[in-house]
Amino acid sequence: MLSLIDLIEARTVDLPLAAYLAAAMRGGASLLVGARPGGAGKTAVMVALLNFLPSETRIVPIEGLVVLRRGLQDTAYGATCYLAHEIGDSAYYAYIWGEQARLFFQLAGQGHIVATNLHADTLEEMRTQLCDARGENGVAIADLRAVTLKLFLRVTRGPDFRLRRVVRAVYESPGAGAEERLVWTGDDRGTYSRQAESVLVSPEVERAHLAFLESLQARRLRALLDVRRAVVEDL
Repeated sequence: MLSLIDLIEARTVDLPLAAYLAAAMRGGASLLVGARPGGAGKTAVMVALLNFLPSETRIVPIEGLVVLRRGLQDTAYGATCYLAHEIGDSAYYAYIWGEQARLFFQLAGQGHIVATNLHADTLEEMRTQLCDARGENGVAIADLRAVTLKLFLRVTRGPDFRLRRVVRAVYESPGAGAEERLVWTGDDRGTYSRQAESVLVSPEVERAHLAFLESLQARRLRALLDVRRAVVEDL
């Protein structure tokens, strides 16, 4: 699996965007990564960012309704990150759909950390897939908005004809159920622009995470386990 340092070097994100994302995740953000095509890097980005979860947070995969119902009774918010490998109507491990998807997002609505990805290129596609009353999921819009970070990826082909995966848009939800705000955009060249100031991450905290990522690069630390060890010890 790739680390956030790998994603910076691949220009999936740049250093300032990576610092913002790392700071948000370190603060206990929930995460939803979208891209319509398979192989776009959704899981790679999700795992790289989960590496920055608070040190005491454990990750629990959604193995069925029992895990979801137990989570809804849990009042230790932030102690667990509930992970669904993907939102999809398949029998693969930790995939969720229908009732499981509704309960999963209820966890976010209650204040728990959740993380998953799905096949959607835009915020509108995501809402339609998850919240449309005519569909099978029927997720409450307030529960979807409780997911703090929503990232959308794009796969392009660079001048050397090699595939490039870039973060095309980042939305944040500043509070429980609040409407999403577009805070970052990226183009096909891997150039990233801030669209709005974050209400989740202060400039001071963001600068601290930027310095931390620079220190990882200087120390040539890039393996996922090495990055996590440094996160726990140094942040």
